Amino acid sequence: MHWFDDHGWKVLLIIAIAGAIYFVLRRLAPPIIRRAVSAQMRGQDDEEVKQRVDTLSSVIVNTAAVVVAIVALFTILDEVGVSITAALAGFGIAGIAIGFGAQSLVKDLISGIFILLENQYAVGDWVKIAGVDGVVEQVNLRRTVLRDMDGTVHSIPNGEITVASNYTKEWSRVNLNVSVSYEADLDHVIEVINRIGKEMADDPYWGSLMLTPPQVLRIDAFEDSGIAIKVLGDTKSTKQWEITGELRKRIKRAFDEEGIEIPWPHMKVYFGSRPGAAGGERGGKAVKASGDG
Repeated sequence: MHWFDDHGWKVLLIIAIAGAIYFVLRRLAPPIIRRAVSAQMRGQDDEEVKQRVDTLSSVIVNTAAVVVAIVALFTILDEVGVSITAALAGFGIAGIAIGFGAQSLVKDLISGIFILLENQYAVGDWVKIAGVDGVVEQVNLRRTVLRDMDGTVHSIPNGEITVASNYTKEWSRVNLNVSVSYEADLDHVIEVINRIGKEMADDPYWGSLMLTPPQVLRIDAFEDSGIAIKVLGDTKSTKQWEITGELRKRIKRAFDEEGIEIPWPHMKVYFGSRPGAAGGERGGKAVKASGDG
């Protein structure tokens, strides 16, 4: 009872103060960070700003919580009579020993700092890092957590990230190749595709997801059984896949209505005279196969 009167209430007070500081940080840090980020990213999409704020808030609050907990621990140790100097010396020696075996951890932390400072990606972005594609669910100083299309969660140490490919930073792009047969009128095909892109841009829902309507860029390639036409269009972040799916559906429907053939694996078999053969060339059976379009 005498110990509690002298030290116990102080220990409880330290714990209460540490808890209050953490609570205040959780409440005040996000609005402060939001104002700072909004000023820095003025004019950018609100979703981009929100992703940046969520990422920084999580890292700053969690890091501050660790610092507060360590300070509170040493303060409590001093209050109960444990020499802080001796404890720090012991931690220092242990830290040196651990440091030789924790170089990868230090590398992770340094890489994490640069990822956050450079805003390479944020929570909610779709990225490819360390050979893994997925949406970013968590970023901290040590690791990045991705969830791929199958729902599998990948925890990747930041030190293993040498190249980070962000598919959804600020804006995204529809990048689609449409194949048509060699018999198709290319001018007509281009007119149909551009018309579909304009119709989608004029649609209240699809137009709200676009920055520029999908349009034909060029004749992209002569393929085995068709001609590839490159279609590009800029979209809001993460919306390129949804728009690409709708664009494919509309192109297929329009091509059916216009009689434009989309190449598919097929085979032509000739019996007797081959159509168009010079000099009425005759033969037994000739087979002509075309590959995939």
